[in-house]
Amino acid sequence: MDDHRVPRRPAMLDPRDAEALTGELDPAMRDEVAHVTARILVDRARTTEDPAVVDRLVRLVEHEGLDTVAELWADAAPSSLPGALWRIYVLREWVRRDLQTIALRYRLGVAAAPVSEAVAGVPSPPEPADLRQLADAVLSGVFTGDLAVALERAGAFCRILSTGAAFDADARESADPRGASHMTHGASSLLRTAEELEHAADLWRQGLLE
Repeated sequence: MDDHRVPRRPAMLDPRDAEALTGELDPAMRDEVAHVTARILVDRARTTEDPAVVDRLVRLVEHEGLDTVAELWADAAPSSLPGALWRIYVLREWVRRDLQTIALRYRLGVAAAPVSEAVAGVPSPPEPADLRQLADAVLSGVFTGDLAVALERAGAFCRILSTGAAFDADARESADPRGASHMTHGASSLLRTAEELEHAADLWRQGLLE
């Protein structure tokens, strides 16, 4: 991925510092670093009036690399702010890297998940560009809107993709049992992620997502 460093990086650990720290910190300290950096990013975005800052945060993985963000947040509990942010960033990156698969799974799943479709807020029938815009809008909502709503939209999106992956697995069962099994496992993982994001939204509304 692009390793370009943009000026005026949002306040967080420098990636080089993160790389140096990760191998040395005990799990408790790593968890503290994850929570602090996540809170700094969200607070910085919510206090800025500069849309360029929000845009850089939405594109954080593109600028810093998924591995750098993973070092900070991938091990955080799903019921935490860094854990929720990690899941949304991974979802956006998946959409960015494999839009055609996402579009196929969405089309397969959306008819069976009308409630989730309404929450996700994607035009029907969706074009691939609509799904890319949704991923960006969800992250923008984390930083500028109601964070709970953003988490719920991401959860609804995952539910639709989970349903689509399950349908895709069923269709491929005869021709490719191993591939179908892999897709079924992926569908279960997406459903679990949806539930985790929805739970994080509930925690945020209660003032308990930290």
